[in-house]
Amino acid sequence: MQDQTAQIEWRDGRVPVSTQFDDPYFSLENGMDETRHVFLDGNDLPARFEDRFHVAELGFGTGLNFLVALQAFRDCGCGGTLRFTSFEAFPMAMTDLHAALRAFEGLPDDLADATEFPVQLDGPDFELRVILGDARETLPVWDDKADAWFLDGFSPAKNPELWSPELMAEVGAHTAHGGTAATYTAAGFVRRGLADAGFSVSRVQGYGRKRHMTRAAIV
Repeated sequence: MQDQTAQIEWRDGRVPVSTQFDDPYFSLENGMDETRHVFLDGNDLPARFEDRFHVAELGFGTGLNFLVALQAFRDCGCGGTLRFTSFEAFPMAMTDLHAALRAFEGLPDDLADATEFPVQLDGPDFELRVILGDARETLPVWDDKADAWFLDGFSPAKNPELWSPELMAEVGAHTAHGGTAATYTAAGFVRRGLADAGFSVSRVQGYGRKRHMTRAAIV
């Protein structure tokens, strides 16, 4: 995976699909509901939100997960600041990112005025950092830990590099005590990688046409 701008095509005029990985960026059914089911519910959010809660993510994509999480953080009324760090190898062109987000109603507009990819963006109640490059190189040298992980790379069958046991070990090493992780995939090698990284792993009901997904917690 080399650093480069994401190459996409549009399905049904509204869903961006990566041409590198032949995989859509979000559910063809309802991307916002998918994020809520997989990444919020999968990490026991918003119940766990508190000031300085730190979400980390593999695959920033369109920024949809960030915006859905930010809205949930605001709605929960806990106050304070949400920290959100994402690792992204193929940043979207901002014109494509804005076009993708226009498919959703009710999202926060905190990315609406961004003209450059938001590698660092601070708002009144959030700190967003997007670390560009191959996560296999950037995550090991990251000097922080997350309370919750959104593992949202492209399909393990099409982008296995982002799901390797070595990278899952780094996810575990960069998870705070009592932290969690969730992902839409229930692939056996992903679950085994998370278990080997120190997580207690469970396979639960997936979203939409996906029968299962994965939840994990540091034990």
